[in-house]
Amino acid sequence: MRSASASPSCDPVRLATARRILQVRSKCFPHPVPRSTATVTKGKAGVTAIIRQIESLRASGLLGQIIRFGIAGGISTVIYLAVFLPLTHWVFLGAKSVYAVPPAFAVAVTAGYFLHSRWSFKGHGTREAGGQQQVKFVAVQSSGVALNALVTWIGTAHFGLPAWAIALPAIALATIFTFILNRWLVFG
Repeated sequence: MRSASASPSCDPVRLATARRILQVRSKCFPHPVPRSTATVTKGKAGVTAIIRQIESLRASGLLGQIIRFGIAGGISTVIYLAVFLPLTHWVFLGAKSVYAVPPAFAVAVTAGYFLHSRWSFKGHGTREAGGQQQVKFVAVQSSGVALNALVTWIGTAHFGLPAWAIALPAIALATIFTFILNRWLVFG
């Protein structure tokens, strides 16, 4: 029996248990290796470089443009899928899913032009009168629909994937491609 004067922290049973717990912890959760000052400095320099790059993108207006393009593209994607998926489910089945791309793209492109010209690229470049800009936009979007159709065709006809599985990768590739061309050719 323990004496009343002995403190609980000096109890040999508790000390032995605590030592075992610490041994198990150190085996399961080893302490991180201390990093050298050079590693810490290198890490801070990398973070600082990223922050500078983001500030540069923000100052040039490109960051806001990318964010607006992403939001407008998200809306256009929802519109595209609202047309594409029912067509591939009930009308153009299997390898014929590629036939649903043009009508879905036509609807999404119409909404996309208004979103991009009035919001995404607002304040960037110049606006051309006489329909030249609209023709350029349709040309860029046509290249996007061609890329989208190619990816859809490869995914459904050659790999046997369902149309819904290939829709988002196809849209993602077309989105990146058309952003670059819209910024450079249409709204530049």
